[in-house]
Amino acid sequence: MALNLDELGIMPAGLDAVRPFAVEGLDVRGRAVALGPVLETILGRHDYPEPVSRLLAEAIVLTGLLGTSLKFDGRFTLQTQTDGPVSMLVVDFASPDAIRACATFDAERVEVLMAAGTATPEELLGHGHLAMTIDQGKHMQRYQGLVELDGVSLEDVARRYFERSEQIPTEVRLGVGELFTRQEGEGHARTWTAGGILIQFLPEAPERMRQADIDPGDAPEGMHSHEVEEDDAWVEAKALVDTVKDVELTDPEVSVEMLLFRLFHERGVRLYEPQPLADKCRCSREKIESVLANFSAEEIRQVTVGGKIVVTCEFCNTRYTFDG
Repeated sequence: MALNLDELGIMPAGLDAVRPFAVEGLDVRGRAVALGPVLETILGRHDYPEPVSRLLAEAIVLTGLLGTSLKFDGRFTLQTQTDGPVSMLVVDFASPDAIRACATFDAERVEVLMAAGTATPEELLGHGHLAMTIDQGKHMQRYQGLVELDGVSLEDVARRYFERSEQIPTEVRLGVGELFTRQEGEGHARTWTAGGILIQFLPEAPERMRQADIDPGDAPEGMHSHEVEEDDAWVEAKALVDTVKDVELTDPEVSVEMLLFRLFHERGVRLYEPQPLADKCRCSREKIESVLANFSAEEIRQVTVGGKIVVTCEFCNTRYTFDG
């Protein structure tokens, strides 16, 4: 069955926009996104090694899905701190649409993994934690949730976060790809693309959301009190999302509306207004000047080279020069 958006009166979200949706027949709400120019701009600006770019792209997709769910003017930040070759990822979303990202990594360790063919997201991240921070602005309490990173993917981390922190059954799929186009006389040009889908089980009856107990680990046998059988609607929704292939998330010819139709047309899917994402950094000369104003004379001396102070934004690579 083909999908004709024009006949349905639906404007496609296009690239770099999150499409919220609901599958009422399964008591599921979710968000889907396809990233193109925004992702290419961010990754192209940094020129990281391919596995680092791929990992950061996953984090950008996940942050876009989660950040655009904010119902207020605020910020959502995803940050990892680990002992892996990629010691830190930071993706920052500021409502309504601004997203920026950067990574810190050990080039030699990344090269070793690349040479061995083992530069997987799990190996790159290593062990540590991932923090998801929601900042609601001045005079409002900041919320932060921590999730352990122990050799798992960002998809697994997201599932674990919602299971333990929010107690909302959640399934997520993230995909990152590269498009190669032939350029006459110049070989092939590479373009980054990515996409993701996140669904959550939110039935009206709270008891239907109950999940199986978390594994007791090393607790004595018999300590596991009880298990709750998963709701059939949620089992069906998860099974459908599990069929999503990476190529469906990364192919620019497969719109998010087409993907959602493929998955849920038998149940009926309701689409909501898309929420755009834009490559925007919040750095400015004024902000950096205010920071330098709090430096002591000795600190100013230490960062002055050739009579100048040069500050480079880690997110957007903009260089600001000041007289020392």
